[in-house]
Amino acid sequence: MSDDVRNVRQALSGIKDPWQPHRLVSINDYDMKVVKLQGEFVWHTHPDTDELFMVLSGELTIHLRDRDVVLGPDDVFVVPRGVEHCPEANGEVHAILFEPQGTVNTGDAGGDRTSPLRELD
Repeated sequence: MSDDVRNVRQALSGIKDPWQPHRLVSINDYDMKVVKLQGEFVWHTHPDTDELFMVLSGELTIHLRDRDVVLGPDDVFVVPRGVEHCPEANGEVHAILFEPQGTVNTGDAGGDRTSPLRELD
């Protein structure tokens, strides 16, 4: 990982497709990922880790089995480990995710929405 300064908004401008996280930086054993979100994702869990969402722009709904959590710009929410959730963005959302290195975006669900972690150019 480079020790250069990284700009979140510039990094997001280089992402073409939704639901494809890109590593912005790593710190200790965690990745800070930038991602564009649009549409509904898949129901999944991360059995071994919490997942932090920070919305930079747009509105993101995180469906939980017992409620919906709605996030707007500058809102942060942590999905606890093992909690089934399904993110949904009606318009384009720009977000940051904090997760342990190696965390798969679809968690235990797998499927065609599973995306390898991409590096920024």
